[in-house]
Amino acid sequence: MLQVNFLRENKERVLEGLKKRNFKELDLVDAAINADDERKKLQFELDSQLSEMNKISKEIGILMKDGKKEEAEAAKSKTSQYKESSKELESQLKEVEKNLINILYQIPNIPYEKVVAGVSADDNEIVYESTTVEGLGEGAIPHWELAKKYNLIDFELGVKIAGAGFPVYLGKGARLQRALVQYFLDKNTDAGYLEVNPPHVVNEASGYGTGQLPDKEGQMYYVGADDLYLIPTAEVPVTNIYRDVLLDEKDLPIKNTAFSQCYRREAGSYGAHVRGLNRLHQFEKVEIVRIEKPENSYAVLEEMVEHIKSILEDLELPYRILRLCGGDTGFASAMTYDFEVWSAAQEKWLEVSSVSNFETFQANRLKCRYKGNEGKSQLVHTLNGSAMALPRIMAALLENNQTPEGIKLPKKIAEYARFELIN
Repeated sequence: MLQVNFLRENKERVLEGLKKRNFKELDLVDAAINADDERKKLQFELDSQLSEMNKISKEIGILMKDGKKEEAEAAKSKTSQYKESSKELESQLKEVEKNLINILYQIPNIPYEKVVAGVSADDNEIVYESTTVEGLGEGAIPHWELAKKYNLIDFELGVKIAGAGFPVYLGKGARLQRALVQYFLDKNTDAGYLEVNPPHVVNEASGYGTGQLPDKEGQMYYVGADDLYLIPTAEVPVTNIYRDVLLDEKDLPIKNTAFSQCYRREAGSYGAHVRGLNRLHQFEKVEIVRIEKPENSYAVLEEMVEHIKSILEDLELPYRILRLCGGDTGFASAMTYDFEVWSAAQEKWLEVSSVSNFETFQANRLKCRYKGNEGKSQLVHTLNGSAMALPRIMAALLENNQTPEGIKLPKKIAEYARFELIN
């Protein structure tokens, strides 16, 4: 959430940033500023009345002491009027504050200066490509057929148990999933990330804290009886560890990693591109989260990109990195890099990771600050990335490594899985 003072003091910059996103509701900026003006006006009136009430209350005591009962009663009557008026002002103030927050929740983050304008994924910038990609040639089959051939994943059984988008992993398929999770966690902890095992459900405050709520697209699973949400990513519970926390400068940087199941309704998703593991309602992912001083966050973002690159190098998968344009950047992000791996059988790129800098957008919602050596507190910057999401990694590993003898795993993953060949 952007701070209203930032909107007020940087209005032209904000409007240009929102245009870069193709955000249409630019009038929300003025609406927020006007609501804040009304809030300040009501707060001033309320404070003035409360101050006057305190002054009169002191006078009443003096008047009673001096035997001026009639004047004291008149003062009491005036105090009663102020009390009624103050209650009305407090009620108005609460409504205006609520309206202001609701407006601010609707305004997305401002893109970083390096982010280009654009409408969709077609306008994203390719900033790195690991190798020239090629198809596997005649006879190559997609991962959903490989999964059936080698009895790795049963999609139909998942439909029976829960519905489409909830696959059942079997045998070496399940072992490969577990091996990938363990490898990703080890890779992250070796890089200095503290492993966290968070809840897989969050409350409403946590959803608002990281920007998943309000859920305009209806992508979160809601447990109505308990007023809880299934997490779409471990980013949500891990980042909320620091909600309403005042950190010391010496506590920074904070580096966390977590494995979790992820749950997404994927409302509106359909078509051939959702076959197999390409888009699921439940999947496994390992996340990295950073809490940083503002002046360090963009150097840290590049460091996180290099970390993800090293994972994909170990996986021996062709990949590329894109910097998302304004129109494709997530609501809360200031800048995002997407990682895509090449699916040789499907002959297309599959997104497997996003690494984002949210600057102060989440921190302002979370009320997460740090106190410097001078004693002044300020908002932190939050960052997060997938390291990594498993479904499309699994798809690419199966498709890119198919041979006449079977599926040959990359050396690093074979060490974790304790088998080299799926046949």
